[in-house]
Amino acid sequence: MTTEASHLDPGMGGSAASARGAGASVAPIPADESPHHSEPADHHGHGYISDKDRYLARLKRIEGQARGIHRMIDEEQYCIDILTQISALTSALKSVAGGLLDDHLRHCVADAAREGGEVAEAKFAEVSAAIGRLMR
Repeated sequence: MTTEASHLDPGMGGSAASARGAGASVAPIPADESPHHSEPADHHGHGYISDKDRYLARLKRIEGQARGIHRMIDEEQYCIDILTQISALTSALKSVAGGLLDDHLRHCVADAAREGGEVAEAKFAEVSAAIGRLMR
């Protein structure tokens, strides 16, 4: 398994903090030298692009889990069994969210940090708010 794809599997990926490196500072570089600005127009620079197919496959499985829960309720299954499936679904969604957050930090936020200034500050505020939402 590659390091890039490992964050989609629970327990296999590194933390976002380790991806950034402890105490590492990133010097801003001019916008015209940023790799984000030199990418092809069809790439858009989203960090998850290299794992897009894995994310889509994982989300298809999650959709199946949600349909299964719907069917369990429709068939009046035992409450604890339904709650167990809801827990599994929640865990799967958290895994996808963690992977997307890691990709965002490694690509979008890192590019903004290299650019510096207001772009970096806005990206840091945005990711901080997203982390806050995920922690609720």
